[in-house]
Amino acid sequence: MKVLHLISSGGMYGAEAVILNLSRALEQDSHRSILAVFANSTNPNLQLHEAAQQQGIESHPIACKGQLDRSAIRAIHHLATQIGADVIHAHGFKADIYAFLALRKRRIPLVSTCHTWYDTSFLVSFYGKLDRAVLRSYARVVAVSEEVRQRLLKAGVHDSNILKIRNGIDLHPFARPIPSPDTAIQPNRELVVGLVGRLAWEKGIDILLAAAAKVIPQFPTVRFVIAGEGPDHEALQQTIHSLNLSNQVTLAGRRNDMPAVYASFDIMVSSSRQEGLPIAILEGMATGLPLVATAVGEVPTVVINNTTGLLIPAENPDRLAAAILELLRDPAKRACLGTAARQLIATDYSAERMTTEYLHIYEQAIQQVRNK
Repeated sequence: MKVLHLISSGGMYGAEAVILNLSRALEQDSHRSILAVFANSTNPNLQLHEAAQQQGIESHPIACKGQLDRSAIRAIHHLATQIGADVIHAHGFKADIYAFLALRKRRIPLVSTCHTWYDTSFLVSFYGKLDRAVLRSYARVVAVSEEVRQRLLKAGVHDSNILKIRNGIDLHPFARPIPSPDTAIQPNRELVVGLVGRLAWEKGIDILLAAAAKVIPQFPTVRFVIAGEGPDHEALQQTIHSLNLSNQVTLAGRRNDMPAVYASFDIMVSSSRQEGLPIAILEGMATGLPLVATAVGEVPTVVINNTTGLLIPAENPDRLAAAILELLRDPAKRACLGTAARQLIATDYSAERMTTEYLHIYEQAIQQVRNK
């Protein structure tokens, strides 16, 4: 089977990790996985394209100018025809719309993995509504959370075409990683609380900073490290300065050594306001980290309170600070939660399991198109 993945990527985040994990597993299972990554004129982010090529996965940049580029639509159509794609797997609203426009007259099944819509502005909300309308024509849509599923149903996507697949990761890099020697990641071998994610409103990093300001007076040797990049970098840097946290909090930026970064943390935090099921959570748990996470999206399906981590309400710095302090003061509990977390990920969240489920969906989509 030949699967063409299409994405407009803003960096190496959860969707990109899913694509790479899925592509490697597909190739190992004697299928072909080909990537098409938008090279947008305003932000030609090709990190995923480059990472795929480094791993021996075929990838093609798709030049795209403006909101609706007819040449990009033609390029997608040409690439799908040239490689003889059996399935088009779109990721994100731009990919969903362009795949539909490029291939709506072809008998190639369209599959989408649908994350969430944040509705942070009128324009983003409009694109979300347009995306959900387009997805009514897709053979199969994978919803990453029940909230996403409900919004798809409300938009008119048929219930039988919506499925949920748990994300999966390649477990091997996280089996026995060596901590980073970078003092920005592991300063002076002190206890480190880490967060990995895009620097954006939905990730609630400002909530973590408010919690850090409450934790540090009670546990002054702790350090907070935030790995990731995004549009809120400057605002978060200003918040760190205004809270007098510059000596205790580091914005570490994008990292290419994530197993080592996770291995440098003692506790991991996910403070999201909105979420599906973050790949970062799975990777941190696979490393054996005890987790403090907000109970949003599908997070409670993997972070089981007082078993594989601690769950707290979203947007509650007091509860977040209390949970972090609880784990900082209890090494035995950290070890117990981390062990249980690693075992759960190894059992239920492998890339191989995820790939098997996606292959089943691809086959369903192909059969549906053939029967029309």
